[in-house]
Amino acid sequence: GLMAFPSHKPTARAFSGGDWPQKKYVAQSGEETRILYGDKKTGLRMKLSYNNIADTKADDFFVHYDAMKGTYKTFSVPAEVRDGWSGTASYLKAGTYNNKWRFSGPPQVTQVKKGVSNISVTLISVL
Repeated sequence: GLMAFPSHKPTARAFSGGDWPQKKYVAQSGEETRILYGDKKTGLRMKLSYNNIADTKADDFFVHYDAMKGTYKTFSVPAEVRDGWSGTASYLKAGTYNNKWRFSGPPQVTQVKKGVSNISVTLISVL
């Protein structure tokens, strides 16, 4: 089966809202024409931070990153990632459009003391 994204609860989350796929054409006069290429928003970004977690938990993110072949494969995020979010959760659910997530780059880790680290991962939504 597909390896699941770690179900640790993040300490902090940062969002970027994404957009709908479109192409913009600009005439010499400066007039713009835009063509919408779909009814689903893409490119939502979510940065998850996990502070003061055991190195063994931090390891889970690297293992998952490797299992996903880095930024290549897509996956769903577990409910724990949404814990504490009381808004409409459209950014977190990305599933509003049946989006999946992929890594935008490798997990970033800082060891704060022996056996304890801060780690962050940035995910981007894809259809």
